[in-house]
Amino acid sequence: MRHWRGIFLLIVSVVLFCQPAFAADSSLGAANAEKFGMLTLIPPLVAIVLAFMTKNVILSLLLGVFSGAFMLETKGFNVYNGFVDGFLRLSNEILSSLADPWNAGIVLQCLAIGGLIALVSKMGGAKAIADALAKKAKSPRSSQFVTWLLGLLIFFDDYANSLTVGPIMRPVTDKMKVSREKLAFVIDATAAPIAGIALISTWVAYEVGLIRDGLQGIGYTMNAYGVFVETIPYRFYNILILVFILATIWFMREFGPMYTAEQRARTTGKVLDDNAKPMVADEATDLQPVEGIEPSIWYAIIPIGTLIAAAFLGFYFNGYNSIMGGEDAALKAIFDNSPMSFVAIREAFGASDASVVLFQAALVAGIVALAIAIGKKILKVDEAISTWVQGVKSLNITAVILLLAWSLSGIIKELGTAAYLVSILSDSIPPFLLPSIIFIMGSIISFATGTSYGTMGILMPLCIPLAYALVPEQSYVILNIGSVLTGAIFGDHCSPISDTTILSSMGSACDHIDHTRTQLFYAVPVAIISIVFGYIPAGLGMPVLIVIPISILAVLATVRIFGKPVPN
Repeated sequence: MRHWRGIFLLIVSVVLFCQPAFAADSSLGAANAEKFGMLTLIPPLVAIVLAFMTKNVILSLLLGVFSGAFMLETKGFNVYNGFVDGFLRLSNEILSSLADPWNAGIVLQCLAIGGLIALVSKMGGAKAIADALAKKAKSPRSSQFVTWLLGLLIFFDDYANSLTVGPIMRPVTDKMKVSREKLAFVIDATAAPIAGIALISTWVAYEVGLIRDGLQGIGYTMNAYGVFVETIPYRFYNILILVFILATIWFMREFGPMYTAEQRARTTGKVLDDNAKPMVADEATDLQPVEGIEPSIWYAIIPIGTLIAAAFLGFYFNGYNSIMGGEDAALKAIFDNSPMSFVAIREAFGASDASVVLFQAALVAGIVALAIAIGKKILKVDEAISTWVQGVKSLNITAVILLLAWSLSGIIKELGTAAYLVSILSDSIPPFLLPSIIFIMGSIISFATGTSYGTMGILMPLCIPLAYALVPEQSYVILNIGSVLTGAIFGDHCSPISDTTILSSMGSACDHIDHTRTQLFYAVPVAIISIVFGYIPAGLGMPVLIVIPISILAVLATVRIFGKPVPN
């Protein structure tokens, strides 16, 4: 009974507890936790409840921050001071968040990546890669595989993925009698899931920023980008949904509503249901290439290759300079004796400042893309710069959410929310269940709000301190960080109001309700496998090198046993 009460409290707490913590005196937080008690849960609770009610993450986070500031500034019953000084505290929290050099680098990297993607899309680089791959599709199986592969290649942004892969592959899959529902699923399942775990993407800066802020709340000084990389093996849903697609393609088996759709397309040639109302992507969208140009795969390979190369070189040299300027003689000796060894590279990457490096790499790649666009006369100078700026603007929303999430984190830290939750939950929650509960809560919030970003921002800061309080081991904390990020993506993947779900319906010209319905029957079993064969065994201490193969076998068995054959 005590366990169930603890799980219930955790569900409430996880929903409230996860905001990145920052810049506050931990002793003050402990004092406030004792002073306010359960009231410390108000700010995250306000953010979560409003997110459910309004579907507006920015408004929800803003009011969550203000509610905490109001509590801290209301001296006695002076409501006037609470409102006025609370507003001033809110603005100062936001300013402090942006003034932090790391945070500023993360925001700038997000914006710079947006500009780069806009240029690559305008030049037709992504379209050229898609066209080249589309020529390899000769059957239902191969056309789906090419769609899957293309989704992996356009790893740097989920929006670019949805609106590039769909329009290019749709004529091919239509010819091969693959249903639009299956096309939309393959596109959607290779958008956010791959962007969320790619080493470089529009998602990385956001995820790394939240991780870094949450780790600060428990006194960890680990490299946040390194922690992000370490979470990848624990991102079970992201990995398994990619395997699931391959399994349906390899076995040519489907189940549930997707089987009905695929059987209809193969036997009648109708890629859409008779009553379907397909969503059509706006062909004038900013992601479409400039009219009249000859797309080339090099317009994508060179800028994205520059981004990757600059990032990896930057990680090495930034970390190298940091280590050589430090006091650790043993590390210096490694670089003096074998600077290119695996150990040296690992240590350099770990010591690097990811926010600075990723911003610099994105900036260099953007300059290269500008040079190509102007040099090849695809865009005039003012058009190229305008396109870059437009891409920057497209990710302004990410910067706003980040700043508010960091601010909410600071307020929660000062209120002592984490300290309060840890005090009531640390003895009542079975540690092995925490990753699964976090995954489920992230899924519910993300599904209801349609945003994985907002969910990550709401949950991350509470989950990290709670995990650390239950099991103060690095691997356990990393496991729970992975469950936050993955649960948010799963819920977003299933949600009918998610932007990527809508864009996948648009890119594939599929009926949105049909896409959501057929995808749900595939995503949920993969999520269940992620919990039963992933997070629970991992929570019990089973090595991830054993967990992942077992989980993959469970996915393959699910498709093989429950799937019905469809013609190839």
